[in-house]
Amino acid sequence: MFALPMHTGKLPWLDSAVAEPAGSRGRVDHWDDAYSTRGVQGVSWYQPVPRVSLELIEMLEIPHDAALIDVGGGGSFLVDELVKRDFTDVTVLDISSSALEATRHRLPAHAPVRWVCADILGWEPDRRYDLWHDRAAFHFLVDERDRADYLSTMCAAVSPGARVIVATFAADGPEICSGLPVFRYSAADLTRALGDAFELVATQREEHVTPRGVTQPFTWVAGSFR
Repeated sequence: MFALPMHTGKLPWLDSAVAEPAGSRGRVDHWDDAYSTRGVQGVSWYQPVPRVSLELIEMLEIPHDAALIDVGGGGSFLVDELVKRDFTDVTVLDISSSALEATRHRLPAHAPVRWVCADILGWEPDRRYDLWHDRAAFHFLVDERDRADYLSTMCAAVSPGARVIVATFAADGPEICSGLPVFRYSAADLTRALGDAFELVATQREEHVTPRGVTQPFTWVAGSFR
């Protein structure tokens, strides 16, 4: 396992610096430390191939020139797969600059990817997206006000009729991840949590196996945002 460098402030390849609402600095330090000490392949959410994400993106028939954003995707290999599949407008947003830097170094210099280092609770999007993808960020929002801020940001970031894919720990999943409490969801719970503007198209359950061999059940929902 390799260690990732810690960073403070803005890096030259980032389009935005970390937004810091109340309490954000602690979250930044927590996730930078997680990636710096364990590496992107040592964290529990590591997937060499994000199979369910790719299946749902295909099922939703997302065009290759659509604007996609992967929320909390700093250490994910989804962006690698999207670039391989010739998607031309991908944004990866994460609170950890260490995770973003590690992922950026895997990709060709000319890859059509925008890197945004921000706390989703304080981020102000400057454009609209056709797909909002979030695997395992939303379930860390255990405070109702934080979930409301997340949904407000989503509303500001997506185009009318945009597609939305969100995954969280299932109702029988872990109660704690990376030392933090999480909010677990059934498909019905997650659909309700995303609000009346979310129209469900499909759900899926995933049995994710961590690098340590632990099985973690996930709930996935995919749909459109009116």
